[in-house]
Amino acid sequence: MRLPEGFINEMDDFFSRQNDVKREGFYESFDKEPLKGIRFSRSKIRSSDEEQRLLGQLGEDINPVSWCSGGYYTKNESSGREPLYHAGVYYPQEPSAMLPAQVMAARPGEIVLDLCAAPGGKACRLGEDMNGEGILVANEISFERSKALLRNIERSGIRGTVILNETPENIASKLPLFFDKILIDAPCSGEGMFRRDPGAVKSYMNYGPKVCVPLQESILEAADKCLKEGGSIVYSTCTFCTDEDEEQIARFIERHPEYHVKAHPEIKGVSHAGEGSVLPGSMRIWPHMSEGDGHFCVHIVKGEGKDLKSAGDYLIKDGGRHQDKNIEAALNMLEEVLSESGREGLLKGRLISHGTGLFQMTFDERLFKGLKVVKTGLYVGDIKPLKSGKKVFEPSNSIALALNRLEIRDDSYLELKRDDDRLIKYLRGETISVFPEDGLKSSGTVIAGIEDFPLGFAKINGNTAKNMYPKAWRLI
Repeated sequence: MRLPEGFINEMDDFFSRQNDVKREGFYESFDKEPLKGIRFSRSKIRSSDEEQRLLGQLGEDINPVSWCSGGYYTKNESSGREPLYHAGVYYPQEPSAMLPAQVMAARPGEIVLDLCAAPGGKACRLGEDMNGEGILVANEISFERSKALLRNIERSGIRGTVILNETPENIASKLPLFFDKILIDAPCSGEGMFRRDPGAVKSYMNYGPKVCVPLQESILEAADKCLKEGGSIVYSTCTFCTDEDEEQIARFIERHPEYHVKAHPEIKGVSHAGEGSVLPGSMRIWPHMSEGDGHFCVHIVKGEGKDLKSAGDYLIKDGGRHQDKNIEAALNMLEEVLSESGREGLLKGRLISHGTGLFQMTFDERLFKGLKVVKTGLYVGDIKPLKSGKKVFEPSNSIALALNRLEIRDDSYLELKRDDDRLIKYLRGETISVFPEDGLKSSGTVIAGIEDFPLGFAKINGNTAKNMYPKAWRLI
């Protein structure tokens, strides 16, 4: 690969100034094939045995990523036509990119912001760790990229989420001192992406460190305004440039001496900066020393550790039945499909109508008034008017993907095995046959899935199931 001259000069200078990282093999690593990986959903897969069984189905070896629980190296991209991908069972992700969300370690009940979230791999991991309890805000400043973020959040079945299309500054002005944790996967010169994306070299020539450094600085300042005392920031980039990495954070701490670096235990494949370095406790993944692309990550804490207030002050606690006729119609239809635990989960928080749309809200949406909201809460479905004047509820596929198998009635779940030709037909949007051995009710709405992993809705009509899988999601 022909590397930019400015990048070579920058790295030659870096290697000449320190001894912790060897130069040998670094430039040669850019000629190697980029690594691929997948990360299993922590909300859908509960054990390493299950992960390994599914890896076998995907035709992959068991080769775990050392710095990410549930992460594995793969030979293939493992998406596209793969039903497990469409069921949100795993997320295709470059192995190094799995580190920041693992370091952040979001917990149920927290208020967490992913400030630069698209396409959504890190936000999904944060949401999985939070298990639908608390408030996850996933923000993307580009509206076009926010669409991919929305799709990935929905496919992963993440609850308790709001997706914003905002600037960091606007979020800071509306939500000061609000968040417990903030993840910043900062826009950067992208040097670590050179071998993965040839376009990254061209982008580097046009938008190198001189453009990125002030942008990163402004993002960090906005994040500080959003963060509670005692809260923490995980800052990451996919560049080797110290001006965007260690020196950027060192300057931030110099401006805000209440912050300190939180060091993490040594992890195989991750280089940890020691005492005497520019930023002790920061972490890097080097492509010639590890199985991953270039990545930088550091965890900083604002002030001394304090017992932060949970999201409890903002959560909606009054579930139960609703008087709105439209909402009642939706509940009646969904209760034909849901088990007792599924009904309890649906009634957690409050069902709210926005136009014809129905959303499950577990937090007060008024918190985000004045901000550009792409989606808030779990999209349950739409109330559609008929020519007769009656109204019918059409469920959203989002809710099917947010359910687990135990939340669905046995007679309302069409389990399709991997070798069942109806599985691909369903993902294509075709009408499929049902048989007595499927154990389904004679009519009404059901949920189809691969094994125990829901995919979407269908309507039983005799011995056929009319497909309700969204047109935009179907296989071509």
